Amino acid sequence: MLSVVAFFASSCSSPGTSSDATTTEASATATQSVAASTGIDLTLFKAGAVVGDPSTVDCTLSGGAETTCYEITISGYPTDHEVGPFCPETITTGADKAGIWFDGEGVYDLDGEFIANLAEKYNDSGWQMYDENGNVFVTDTAEAFEAAARPDVDPAYQNYCIEGSVDYLENGEPITSTVLIPTSPVAAAAPSEPQGNQGVTLDGVIIAASAPVDAILGAYTIASFDDCGGHFNPFEGYHLHGATGCSETGTASEGETAMFGYAMDGYPVHSPYSEAELANVQLDECNGHTTEAEGYHYHANSAAKNQVIQCLVGQTVAGEGDGGGPPAGGVPAGGAPGNN
Repeated sequence: MLSVVAFFASSCSSPGTSSDATTTEASATATQSVAASTGIDLTLFKAGAVVGDPSTVDCTLSGGAETTCYEITISGYPTDHEVGPFCPETITTGADKAGIWFDGEGVYDLDGEFIANLAEKYNDSGWQMYDENGNVFVTDTAEAFEAAARPDVDPAYQNYCIEGSVDYLENGEPITSTVLIPTSPVAAAAPSEPQGNQGVTLDGVIIAASAPVDAILGAYTIASFDDCGGHFNPFEGYHLHGATGCSETGTASEGETAMFGYAMDGYPVHSPYSEAELANVQLDECNGHTTEAEGYHYHANSAAKNQVIQCLVGQTVAGEGDGGGPPAGGVPAGGAPGNN
């Protein structure tokens, strides 16, 4: 389905509404200067990740800079790996046949044992996501998925593991998204916290805002992710909430991790460093740094944090955008928290 949606990192709006730029200033200043970048390299996108030919348009950025942007339509489905699995079938299903869950505190194998121990994990006896035979309650139809993966979860689907499929989307097709990203990054006066969608992967997926974990858990649901940190909602289709090493391109230079996407300000995004690697590198407050081989670029947070990009050092597209639906994080602007 071609549902062209204009996303701006500085604004996100629900149908029929518009909003001013919502990028908020971060509390501190980046500790390293931002080097000039050669800009977006369209050849790095993998075959099938971009729909049609990107165009170059004039644009005004959040800091007032007038420049050019690429208008790119993203396919909305990873082109280089399979999606899923997501929820376990039973409380004995192993991690190899299920996805993951992250909640801002950690990353967990979403295996049967995790489902069986939800009441203990979250210290709440209201959790019971399986029947007397050990079968996990899963949204295994389009109707169940649409009733559960929304801001006001149907009470009938509390204590369900939520998983989606491209088959559950309109016409059984991925939902495309059109983004505007500066052709070459322009440094901002100060870092800013990303609002709405944060970027795009090189294999055609939106990097979404943080998943609304409190709302998800508050409805006694688990909005399962696959091992790549992505999942579906009915509004935006498949999108990414955590970086786990998928979507990478090329080989990493010495001391680096591989690149897997671009942020909405046009700077490259690389995979997370491990805890051991972090001890040997110096990153600024946005998890970025400049190297001779790579120029300035970000490193994604660990998926455990439920926020891929820490903050932005560049300007993003300024103006108003009609999002055509809730952002990929599942939260309509000014509305109740979503479940995906």
